[in-house]
Amino acid sequence: MDDGDKLTMNDLITAMADIEDETVIALIKKHLEEGTEPFQILGDLKKGMDIVGQRFSDNEYFLVELVMSAEIFKRAMEILEPELLSTQKEEGSGKIVIGTVAGDVHYIGKNLVVAFLLSNGFEVFDLGEDVSAEKFIEKLKETGAKVLALSGLITITHDVMKQTIEALSKAGIRDSVKVMIGGGDIDQSIMEYTGADAFGKDAMSSVEIAKRFIEELS
Repeated sequence: MDDGDKLTMNDLITAMADIEDETVIALIKKHLEEGTEPFQILGDLKKGMDIVGQRFSDNEYFLVELVMSAEIFKRAMEILEPELLSTQKEEGSGKIVIGTVAGDVHYIGKNLVVAFLLSNGFEVFDLGEDVSAEKFIEKLKETGAKVLALSGLITITHDVMKQTIEALSKAGIRDSVKVMIGGGDIDQSIMEYTGADAFGKDAMSSVEIAKRFIEELS
């Protein structure tokens, strides 16, 4: 693409879907220079990632492509996160502790949720991946956050989420903390099994749930 050509968001979606590392990064920088909202860029990165996931399901892509796409997304977020932070509302929307539960190291879905929460004014404490119940409890007490978001992509994490939420009760803070879960095959039945207060189908729904929780706890 010539530097003088006007960019379209489809360029970014296609580059992400095709796992074109340097092109994705160059397009993000160019879009930011042209004044594109970082939230819009994030949304189109997600569309590209959705295509990657579909191609993996259709056996067009394999594990190596998934790993490569995750690395590109990680690089992209290093550029976008400061921009998303700069668009935050002056008055914060509330504090949220988030992380992928113990035994799971997946992070793409979680990082999308983090990015959407940041761009909507939330103060987010991301504990990363493979996080123990003790670490979640410690951070909740340290920050005074009233919302906990647990992520897990593999089936075994259902039990881990349940155990983590039970640990909140043992620590005496369950009644003062709202818990939402998300990832993989999470649905209403898993939410009820784990004892969570809500589940997010995607990053945007997680934002709406977080807003509702903060209002309820105000």
